[in-house]
Amino acid sequence: MEVNPIITTDNSLKQMEEERSENIMTKLLTDLNSTARKLLFGAISTGPIPQHIAFIMDGNRRFAKKWKLTEGGGHKAGFLALMSVLKYCYEIGVKYVTVYAFSLDNFNRRPDEVQYVMDLMQEKIEGFLKQLTIVNKYGVRVLFIGDLKRLYEPVRIAAEKAMEATAKNTKTYLLVCVAYTSSHEIPRAIYESCQAKSGVVMNGNGSVNGDYNHEVGIKVVDLDKHMYMGVAPDPDILVRSSGETRLSNFLLWQTTDCLLYSPKALWPEMGLWQVVWGILKFQMSYKYLEKKKKQA
Repeated sequence: MEVNPIITTDNSLKQMEEERSENIMTKLLTDLNSTARKLLFGAISTGPIPQHIAFIMDGNRRFAKKWKLTEGGGHKAGFLALMSVLKYCYEIGVKYVTVYAFSLDNFNRRPDEVQYVMDLMQEKIEGFLKQLTIVNKYGVRVLFIGDLKRLYEPVRIAAEKAMEATAKNTKTYLLVCVAYTSSHEIPRAIYESCQAKSGVVMNGNGSVNGDYNHEVGIKVVDLDKHMYMGVAPDPDILVRSSGETRLSNFLLWQTTDCLLYSPKALWPEMGLWQVVWGILKFQMSYKYLEKKKKQA
């Protein structure tokens, strides 16, 4: 049976017209959404904007279970949520964003789960560098925070490449805490502060090389300087998704005068409104938080 070329052409034109209409509608909705977001952020910006927001990304596995996804599907959905949250934070004027990606304690999980997360982390680090719209538009410098020697070698290499590739960016910062806990960070800072103040080098057996001055004092400012997180100001807001209020050994030194915010949304469900509401809570508490900082 012969195919009528006129009918075929008409069907092709009809399909092209439908696709064009869909593209136009998508663009209009995207532009409308962008304009509405700018107006919203403009209104919020009349109040104080946090300089630094830290996130505990909790709920990826529960999200996967909720929607009957593989465990990896929850982590992948979480990465998409991270990209959206970063965009909203940088658009509204937040300069530093810190995320808790992998705790030192997570190395105690099942070996196959640790391997999967390491593989996923490598994939997402490399994928993030391909997100040029975010990296270049917002001038993001990426810093990996923690005991990086504990990372699997491919992940550590990917992290080093990401830091090197973004080293010249200074507009905004993304701090990724991996192989990190505060219970590791704080003793390490004390150890390095003692070495720097005394001018001695401690051996592995606890003995010292050089003359140790027992009258040398260690101040808070010395510890701050040697913290992993010494590269950024203390967070103004610490957000833990999924409604949990535990700090899970994260930024315990840096969050003394910090607003704690625990939206019920699981991490992959985090988006615009959770970011906006967190900043509004910060603005409502701003005078109290500033007063507490001055009293410290």
